[in-house]
Amino acid sequence: MPTRDRSSLDAEELFVLWAARRSGVLEALLDSAGTAEAAAAEAGVTEPAARVVVESLADLGYLRRVGGEYEITNRALGFLAKRDVRSIGRLPHALDLFDLWTALPETMRTGEAPDPPEEWTRNRLGAHAATDESRVRGRVTAAVREAPEADRVLDVCGASGAYATEFAARGFETTLVDEPAAVDAAGPMLAHRDVRTVAADVPCAADFGAGRFDLAFAADATSRFDPGENRTLLSAAFDALEPGGTLVLVDALRDGSRAAVDARVRALGVGRGDAYTEEAYRSWLDAAGFVDATVRAVPGDDRSAVVARRPERAVD
Repeated sequence: MPTRDRSSLDAEELFVLWAARRSGVLEALLDSAGTAEAAAAEAGVTEPAARVVVESLADLGYLRRVGGEYEITNRALGFLAKRDVRSIGRLPHALDLFDLWTALPETMRTGEAPDPPEEWTRNRLGAHAATDESRVRGRVTAAVREAPEADRVLDVCGASGAYATEFAARGFETTLVDEPAAVDAAGPMLAHRDVRTVAADVPCAADFGAGRFDLAFAADATSRFDPGENRTLLSAAFDALEPGGTLVLVDALRDGSRAAVDARVRALGVGRGDAYTEEAYRSWLDAAGFVDATVRAVPGDDRSAVVARRPERAVD
């Protein structure tokens, strides 16, 4: 089962976790240190500072006292268990983003974001795998309603396979396409879920399997890419669909919502992507050859569904 975290952390909690990881105190605790004094010595920080951090982590439920020493709890397992991305949870990726956000003043001056943290891809997949199940079901349901006759589904930039697994469980012939590092990490656990995986140079893949799919779906993908990349992505999705096939993009639109602000700030830290307007999506879809573009609310969600269709036959 995926590690489940709260969807957001208080600022103080995020700060102490980030400081513990950045200073080396967390690594010391995960390795062998069982006391604040041992963690201080291993990480090279003062004992009073280590004591505050260690005791705070215990108060927050990341550590527990056993005899005279501390040991990690299940809530902190995502920092250790990286092989199965479902065990990582949201927290490590939240700290990765915080790492990037602390560099924002320099990023804003230079226009160049720092390199992502070492475990960026696996931590991102872990956060994706921990997407609330009701959200996954709601977004998949919204897509299926747009293509009730579909049999074959392409999950574009499907990350951990949270959505692809749901499509497959509903009886769809499902293929997930994503970058090689993501497929390498998530592929082994999807092989037993009736999900086919394809590693591709997204968003620049020439195609995802030309004319093979009835429904192409992407959740929180377009906000990760720059406009030119999205044009390429939608063109590839168009080619992947059979004539009459449907495209459903679930993402945060730039509509003044909190979700849009979150997406924009995330993109600013990463140095890539944005929340885009409805007009931008319509322009990209039109350029790719799609028709009947519309935007629908996803019930119970802060995302919107951008829906379009590949024409039954070429438009002269």
